[in-house]
Amino acid sequence: MSLKEIKTRIQSVSNTRKTTSAMKMVSSVKLRKAQQSIQYALPYVDQLNHILSSLSSMPQAQSVSPLVVEREVKNVAIVCLSSDSSLCGGFNANMIRHAKTLIEEWRKIDDEPHIYPIGQKITEALAKDGYNINRAFSGLMATRDYNKAAELADDLMDLFRNGHLDKVIITYTHFRSAGSQKIVDEVLLPVSVPEAKSDTPAADYIMEPSATELITSLLPKVIKTRLYSAVLDSFASEQAARVIAMQAATENADNLIGELTLQYNKLRQQAITNEILDLAAGAQK
Repeated sequence: MSLKEIKTRIQSVSNTRKTTSAMKMVSSVKLRKAQQSIQYALPYVDQLNHILSSLSSMPQAQSVSPLVVEREVKNVAIVCLSSDSSLCGGFNANMIRHAKTLIEEWRKIDDEPHIYPIGQKITEALAKDGYNINRAFSGLMATRDYNKAAELADDLMDLFRNGHLDKVIITYTHFRSAGSQKIVDEVLLPVSVPEAKSDTPAADYIMEPSATELITSLLPKVIKTRLYSAVLDSFASEQAARVIAMQAATENADNLIGELTLQYNKLRQQAITNEILDLAAGAQK
């Protein structure tokens, strides 16, 4: 490799390094905002679960909503979340592989499970492999629009109430920390009502409307909130994975630039030495 070729490659790697470094900083900012969104949503989710568990423990709540009824599973819906863009390490590849495995497992019970992919990458991958996609939400991860998530939740609840679905599973990447994310599967429908703490005596309030009616109106909000929380969680995991990937790419670029610079200096020194030797040989003649 000549000096000019090495110099050109150093410049090319330097330009790539600038791009990866900039993407890392952008993803770091997005990650902080995503973490804030999760922190803001958690108190609301916790309070909803607390109210739901309190209501379900009351003696007035004799009947239950159809959204909590367990029945034999014949029809399944799977909601799987990925990102809309790449350059985030193995985030999308791991999610796509897990989603395919999950779909094949449930195909033993339901030959054609309902599939609702959220994210362009997993939508394209499942469509390419011939999976029958009921409805895709490719732009939801980019906007993280609550109304879109609520629209999907409403569709799933209608299908569940009408008996077209017996179970709805949501699979996404849970954000643990900036350096740790884990793919989790959660049952969205039927709703699992959190139990009240055993050390807390059951309150017997007089309510208008009744506790049963309150639970019936509260459950759709719980489902929509859980689905939207999964979207926020997955987005935070995506940004964390992208920060790690771009950090690794930047460090690799630094190492490559160092190796190329060393090689360039050696060749340049060798060229200078050869020129000096040629001059010395010419002077002796």
